[in-house]
Amino acid sequence: MSETDKDSDATATGSAGQGGEPATSRLQARLRRAFERARANAARMKALVDGRNARVASATRTLPPGHRPQDVLAVLLLTVGIAVIALDIPTYPWLRSLPQEYKAAFSAITDLGKGHWILWSTGLYCLLTLALDWDAMRFRMRMALGTVWTFAAYIFAAVAASGVAVLLLKWVLGRARPKLYEMVGPVHFDVFAFKGAYTSFPSGHSTTVAAYATALALIFPTYRWLIIVCAFWIAFSRIMVGAHYPSDVIAGTLLGMSVALVVGRWMARRRIGFVFDEAGSIRPIIGRTGARLGARALLRALTGKRPVTGAAPLTPAAGARHDIQDTLQ
Repeated sequence: MSETDKDSDATATGSAGQGGEPATSRLQARLRRAFERARANAARMKALVDGRNARVASATRTLPPGHRPQDVLAVLLLTVGIAVIALDIPTYPWLRSLPQEYKAAFSAITDLGKGHWILWSTGLYCLLTLALDWDAMRFRMRMALGTVWTFAAYIFAAVAASGVAVLLLKWVLGRARPKLYEMVGPVHFDVFAFKGAYTSFPSGHSTTVAAYATALALIFPTYRWLIIVCAFWIAFSRIMVGAHYPSDVIAGTLLGMSVALVVGRWMARRRIGFVFDEAGSIRPIIGRTGARLGARALLRALTGKRPVTGAAPLTPAAGARHDIQDTLQ
C-alpha cells in the first residue's frame, strides 16, 4: 500500500470517528429529552389521579349484589366445592379416554392464557408513549393515544395484580396437579410444598385470561359475549391438556374476574377511563363517536395521511370534548 493510500485511510478513519461522536451525543440528548418528557407526563398523570382521590375520598358507592366480597366468596365456595366433588374425580379418567387429537387441538390455544405477552405489550406501550411530546400533538391524536394508554394501563394492572395473587395462592396451597392423580388422588394438598407439581390450585392461565377478558369486556361492551366465549375455551383448554382440574379453572376464573372488576371500579369512581351508569354498572367514559373519531385519527396517522403533530385541529365533536388529560376522566 502506498503512502497516499495510507494517508487516505487515516483521514477517512479520523472523519468517521469525529462524525461518530456528535451522533452519539445527539442520541444521548434525544434519550435525555425523552426521559424528561416521560417523567413530566408521569407527574401530570399522578397529579390527576391524586386530585381524583381527593374528590372521591368522601364519596361512597354501595356495591351491587353479586359484587360484594361476601357474595364473591359465596360463589367461590359453592362452585369450587361442587366442582371438587362432582367434576374433579371423573375428569382425569375421562381425559385419558379421549383421542390425542383433542389434547393437541387445545394445546394450540392454551398458551394464550400466559400473562407475559399481555404485560409486555401493554407495559411497553405505556412506557414508550409516556416519552412522547403530547402537547405538540393534534387533538384527535392526543385523545386517541390517551384513551389507549388508559385502557392499556388498566389491562396491565388487572393482569399483574391477579397474577401476583394467584402465584401466592398456588405456591402456598400446594395442590397436586392431575399428573399425580394416580399417586395421590385429586384432592391432595401439600401446603408450602414449593414444588411445581403442587401448584394446581388455582389455575394461573385461567386467572390471567379471566382478568384480561373481563377488562376487554368492560372496554368493548358491544363484543362482551364474544370475548366471554373465547375466554371460556382458553380457560377450558387447561383441563383438556391435563394441567388442571375443573375446580382449579373455576377458582382462577373467579379470581381474575374479581381483580379486574375491583380495578375497574377504582377507576370508575375517579372517572378515569370508566364511569358508572344509572344502574351502577361500569362503562367506558368515551362514547362511540369519540372512539370512532380517535380510531380514524390513529389510522390516518399510521398511513401517513395526517401528521401526528401540527396546528390545532378542528373543533372536536360533542361526544369527544376532552384533552389528553381529560381522556383519563
